[in-house]
Amino acid sequence: MRRTKIIATIGPSSDSEATLTAMVSAGMDVARLNLSHESLETSLARYERIRTVAKRAGRPVGIMADLPGPKVRIGALAEGVMLEVGEEIELVPGTDSSTAKRFSVDYGGLLTDLREGDKLTIGDGSVVLEVQDRQPDHVVSRVLYAGNVQGRPGLHIPSDRLKLSTPTDNDLRLLDAFIDVGVDMVALSFVRSAHDVRRLALEPAPRGPLVVAKIETRAAVENLDGIIMASGAVMVARGDLGAECNIEELPHLQKDIIARCIALGRPAITATQMLESMVTAPSPTRAEASDVANAVFDGTSAVMLSGETAIGTDPARVVATMSRIAERADQEFDYAGWAHQIRRDRLSEPQSVDAAVTDAMTMATWRAASEMGVQTVLCISRSGFTVRAIARFRPQATILGFSPDPRTIHQLTISWGAVPIQIDRIGDNAESVHHVLDVAKKGGHIRSGEVVAVLGGSTATVGATDTLRLVRCP
Repeated sequence: MRRTKIIATIGPSSDSEATLTAMVSAGMDVARLNLSHESLETSLARYERIRTVAKRAGRPVGIMADLPGPKVRIGALAEGVMLEVGEEIELVPGTDSSTAKRFSVDYGGLLTDLREGDKLTIGDGSVVLEVQDRQPDHVVSRVLYAGNVQGRPGLHIPSDRLKLSTPTDNDLRLLDAFIDVGVDMVALSFVRSAHDVRRLALEPAPRGPLVVAKIETRAAVENLDGIIMASGAVMVARGDLGAECNIEELPHLQKDIIARCIALGRPAITATQMLESMVTAPSPTRAEASDVANAVFDGTSAVMLSGETAIGTDPARVVATMSRIAERADQEFDYAGWAHQIRRDRLSEPQSVDAAVTDAMTMATWRAASEMGVQTVLCISRSGFTVRAIARFRPQATILGFSPDPRTIHQLTISWGAVPIQIDRIGDNAESVHHVLDVAKKGGHIRSGEVVAVLGGSTATVGATDTLRLVRCP
């Protein structure tokens, strides 16, 4: 069974019910709605369509609304433009359409904040401009690296130049609309500190959506631990992060961010250009296949597809390809080595009493499962905390996550190794153990006579996992 989850972006190529159904069948665990490119009405319609398809398929599919943030974009180009090295492009502030020689940029501080010599990247960084001069009504730039520009791509301005805050007023407007319909996760763009996350003012998950902080600025890397603790999950957004940092540093940042995130009990997502060639090609490059596998070896909880499924020629094929690569990499994952690393990184730090108890119980669960050959861990959790706590250790045993809260079930679709299963109630400890054993057996997840681990909390307190039982399935 594949443990690493797959997030797929839904766009014009993938928003029909037939294509969504095929993507769910191929292995899509979470559907991402990129709110930077479509109207609110279009995105809400896609949200409802995904819910309909998932219900019909009989499996939980999480939905993530990715807020635009202070993303600077170039005004729409009627046709694609091939920029050549040395070519001059005028940049003007505004939201008008762009032409081949004059790009409008939706950033009011364009004329005052940029400096001669600043490097500006377009899209995911294949095209780079350098600021040459500032005129009263425009900025003169020169193409350093050539490439094709189309649609309404992002323009990356160094974050220390930007005078924009996160979240924006538009982010909050979009957030309100998606909270009303019950979205499972919200991704916050261009996070610089934990304060940015707290400005969303959301109720803790699962009463509110799980907040995914996108790490794509140097400031975010410097404030990483605070951001992780203020968030429900973290995304390594390699496009803008690669533009902010030296490219040779990016692989090491990816590993460090993932390891730190998992050690602190939060899912980690690896994103950007994972199978980029499959936007048009029927199969990925060898380097892309290795990139996905190496993200799995790094310990990522989920891998994400962007343009590959939003505008690609065969979204379901892309999901199926990523699923095969990730599943094969899961088989070679260093499970024992990872658990010892988490134990070293996490358990050596000062913690609250509840966190220390949870760490001790989840470590005990991992050791019991490993030493006794337990193949299934049953987690009873209202909030999903217990599931995420044991998933940190990457046990080889299957993790079944039981919760009566539908939103918790959908939020667990992003957690490594978790099989979310909804139950109707959580009673006292003995009753709950009996109940989940019965549900798991009827669902074909465990067999009579099998020894399983049941992990949960003895109280309703979120953040305290203090009960482990090893039981034989009747």
